[in-house]
Amino acid sequence: MTEHRNILLLALAQALLLANGVTLVAINGLMGLQLSPLPNLATLPVTTYVLGGVLAAYPAAQFMKRYGRRRGFQVGALFALAGALLSAFAVHERSFWLLCLGTVLAGIYNAIGQQYRFAAADSVEADWKSRAISLTLAGGILGGIVGPEVSKFTRDLVAPTFAASYLALAGFALVSLVIVSRLNIAPLSVAEQTAKGRPLREIARQPAFIVALLAATCGYATMNLLMTATPLAMDFCGMPFSDAAFVLQWHVIGMFAPSFFTGDVIRRMGVRPVLLTGAALMLLCAGIALAGVTLHHFWWALVLLGIGWNFLFIGGTTLLTETCRPEERAKVQGSNDFIVLGTQALTSLVAGVVIISAGWHSLVWFALPLIAVTGLATWLWKPVRA
Repeated sequence: MTEHRNILLLALAQALLLANGVTLVAINGLMGLQLSPLPNLATLPVTTYVLGGVLAAYPAAQFMKRYGRRRGFQVGALFALAGALLSAFAVHERSFWLLCLGTVLAGIYNAIGQQYRFAAADSVEADWKSRAISLTLAGGILGGIVGPEVSKFTRDLVAPTFAASYLALAGFALVSLVIVSRLNIAPLSVAEQTAKGRPLREIARQPAFIVALLAATCGYATMNLLMTATPLAMDFCGMPFSDAAFVLQWHVIGMFAPSFFTGDVIRRMGVRPVLLTGAALMLLCAGIALAGVTLHHFWWALVLLGIGWNFLFIGGTTLLTETCRPEERAKVQGSNDFIVLGTQALTSLVAGVVIISAGWHSLVWFALPLIAVTGLATWLWKPVRA
């Protein structure tokens, strides 16, 4: 069936998106520490990566509403190619600001790639949306394995350090361009393209929308805050880069391995229990992170962080698709990703400042209110149907 073929292609595209993203998370902070004029700006290349996504999130959704998913994803792959090549050039020239610009372009690709999960949901019947989202995000497992391995293998492949890592991402972008060119997703009708639907403020007043947005935003913010800082924290603890890559690899596996069953659990039990479980797992992650700074503490904390994110993000995405009509999808999805990615930009910058000025444990305490807000809002929400 066309739907199954599309989901397979979207899962492969998701794998490449995550290989790109995890590689950048693993190396951008370390390159920033080498090139930045001030130590507190070490994670700025991570922030500009997310900032590129913030700037592109809403326009990307509107572009695809007008011109279709396939064309939008092709444009995203071209931005990935340009960002990777510019970042490699920046490393060669030892230019911190060129590196930041390169990661902005990569962030635009990330914003467009965030639409893979919505494209999967839009291509199946309502009862299968959660499973389609889950299976698409499951492609991230491959990206979680490939990304850290590529960063380790290419780290010193050519001089200067990490130049080859960025060049490898250019290769990923070309493969992604081929994959998304094979998609066959029906565009919106002319009426759906031109219809405006309800005002966003009316849609946003729905309790389900608020919970969906909080789950995605706070879940992503917490995950990004701790994940971004982990390579620096482990470096400060005297651990080799290979250990940080290993922890990030398992973190991403934790993020996406549950995707094989998360959708089925949502279909059988409803969204609310899945969201509450995600918040509980993130609290457990924080407890382990506060308990010590050995390799095992980092590993367990980041794996649980990934699983908690999976439940919150898939649950929140599924719930979001239930709050809007077809003609409203672009503005709802674009606004959701704008807020999510905007929070990511803030937390990636905060991560560098806090961990350098106050340390890893202070950063973990900083994340706890985000988890608490998500859990409380979900607990108070009473879904219309189970």
